[in-house]
Amino acid sequence: MPNILPISDLRNYTEVLNKVDVNKPVYLTRNGRGSYVISKIDDYDYKKTVENLLKEIQKGEKSLKDNGISLDQISKKYNISL
Repeated sequence: MPNILPISDLRNYTEVLNKVDVNKPVYLTRNGRGSYVISKIDDYDYKKTVENLLKEIQKGEKSLKDNGISLDQISKKYNISL
C-alpha cells in the first residue's frame, strides 16, 4: 500500500524521511493531489539505469530494423534451411 502524506507533514521532515524505504517511496500531496515523491537514492538510480537500458535496446532494435538482414537472407546466403 503506498505511503501518501500531505505536504504539510514535511514540517516534521525527519519523521517523513523515516517512512521512506527501498521500494517504498513516500508520495506527497498538495491540496489533495499528488505533487512529489520522495524515494531512496538506490531506487532512483535503479530506475534511471533501467530507463537508459530500455533506450539503448530501442536504439538497437531500430538499427537492426534499418540496417539488419533477415533470417531468410542469411539462410540463402549460407545455403542453410531454417
